[in-house]
Amino acid sequence: MAQGLLASFVHVDAAADAIRALRARGVRGLVVYSAAPNHEIEEALEHRVSPVRLITLIGGLTGCAAGFGMTLWMSHDWPTLVGGKPIGSIPPYVVIAFELTILLGALSTVAAVALFSIVMGRRGVPYDPRFSDDRIGVFVPAAPDQAKQVEHLLRSAGAEEVRHA
Repeated sequence: MAQGLLASFVHVDAAADAIRALRARGVRGLVVYSAAPNHEIEEALEHRVSPVRLITLIGGLTGCAAGFGMTLWMSHDWPTLVGGKPIGSIPPYVVIAFELTILLGALSTVAAVALFSIVMGRRGVPYDPRFSDDRIGVFVPAAPDQAKQVEHLLRSAGAEEVRHA
């Protein structure tokens, strides 16, 4: 179990102010729990953009290329003249390319989310079930000698409850 303080906030503004104050002091490794996404908290945390979006794009483009490549290759490998159309006609293959774009994009998204959940999982960090309902939780990793200063900062920012974890 990680050492630090677990603060409970009722208001989003108070939690965002506490996060900004902690980041200004150079505290890193904050873990925030909230029942719903909140842009104000995300801005206060200054999170980077998730790499899952890029992996989804790569999966989708791979699916599109595979859809067109597979159908064009098959039509040139087994040529069948239908209605005087060219053998490598693109419009009929758009549906297959679209379906493979969606399929590989979705599968790569699921794989990326699972991978990043395992790699960057926060194990051993305290949690309170109220954070899934109506409270916002902020876990601050802090050494025992810094705990009093951090606790004072959290309480002055509007924390309803601060526990040593």
